[in-house]
Amino acid sequence: MIDVARIPDSAVLVAVEHGRAALLDVEESLDELAQLAGSAMVAVAGRVVQHRKKLQPGTLIGSGKIEEIKQLAQAQRATVVIFDDELSAAQQRNLEKALAVRVIDRTQLILDIFAQRATSQAGKLQVELAQLEYLLPRLTRQWSHLSRQAGGVVGARGPGETQLEVDRRRVRERIAQLKRRLAQVSRTRGLHRASRHAVPYPTVALVGYTNAGKSTLMNALTSAEVWVADQLFATLDPTVRLLRLPDGGEALVVDTVGFIHKLPHGFVDAFKSTLEEVQTANLLLHVVDAADRHAAEHIEVVDGVLDELGVAELPRITVLNKADLPVPEGGRVQIDGPTCSVSAVTGAGLMKLQRQIGTLLAAQQERLHVFIPVERGDLLAQLYQAGRVAEQDLQDGAYEVTAYVPPKVAGRIRKALASPSAPG
Repeated sequence: MIDVARIPDSAVLVAVEHGRAALLDVEESLDELAQLAGSAMVAVAGRVVQHRKKLQPGTLIGSGKIEEIKQLAQAQRATVVIFDDELSAAQQRNLEKALAVRVIDRTQLILDIFAQRATSQAGKLQVELAQLEYLLPRLTRQWSHLSRQAGGVVGARGPGETQLEVDRRRVRERIAQLKRRLAQVSRTRGLHRASRHAVPYPTVALVGYTNAGKSTLMNALTSAEVWVADQLFATLDPTVRLLRLPDGGEALVVDTVGFIHKLPHGFVDAFKSTLEEVQTANLLLHVVDAADRHAAEHIEVVDGVLDELGVAELPRITVLNKADLPVPEGGRVQIDGPTCSVSAVTGAGLMKLQRQIGTLLAAQQERLHVFIPVERGDLLAQLYQAGRVAEQDLQDGAYEVTAYVPPKVAGRIRKALASPSAPG
């Protein structure tokens, strides 16, 4: 893991409104940036908004606004300025020189939060990869020694590598190394999924905007005791727990990292091994904070990420969480497809949600009618474990069974019954 500088205690937040269509207006986006700052334990010392028809290429904002921000930062003793939009390396360098204070953008703030929250090996690798890919084009501003040159090979013409070239090469090598290690993590998780599928339990993945209540819902459904906090990105590493359904069936519930407006570039690639749990799910629970007046915009953000992951067509239940709170004026959302209103805190609607989960998972199962010899109790046990046994009668030394199981299990049972081999 690369060293992550602790973000200072107070910050001035800056946003630019420049006529480009956005899901959230500039003040609402700044509100979210303030929440992100709070998640990183940073106090907000002030907020500045500039309205421009055209962005300033070198600094994003105009010289007058730069002077205003500088004076505000000095007056409030703020030691960092956080921009709501992603800054180029040149813009970041120019702004730091003009403001005489550290400058970061929303992406760097989110990566700092991730670095603080990652606990698993995979999470730490993913965060480091995202940090390095963010850092690579900004290396020119990281060290004062980059203009020096290293000596060339004896007899070689011209100067040796500049320190900048050496640093870039080392960062690229580390990125390649991290991608290899994450590929191994992905293979290991694939083996774990394969072992789960061998049981097999269907998988239900929780997705949604950050702080929508996914972890609270998982705890309510499965007693998982996942850490919960009223802050953005409280959960980074995926958690898997068993859910027992009202009809007697069972499923695995996976909690995943939340999504956010202006998601950092490369996020999906860097966190691919985590998000693979979403790609292999049988059912998605899209958890929405129904008490948030921006719920519709949050749904749009999540839909965009799911589309990028290639899972937009997976069966889905939209879970309108926080039903115990009032719906803000104009905040009620229209949803296509199955929905369920719940409160993960009070438990309202959870039984209805579990029945819906059971119904949609059952729709993905195959009706299997077979005769199983009494000595093949292992096959009967597989049917009970993998699905729902609707009927079972014992006659003439065999169990006549009607069950609803995943197609893979049905095929495996038929193949085992057709084979003369002994139970294994």
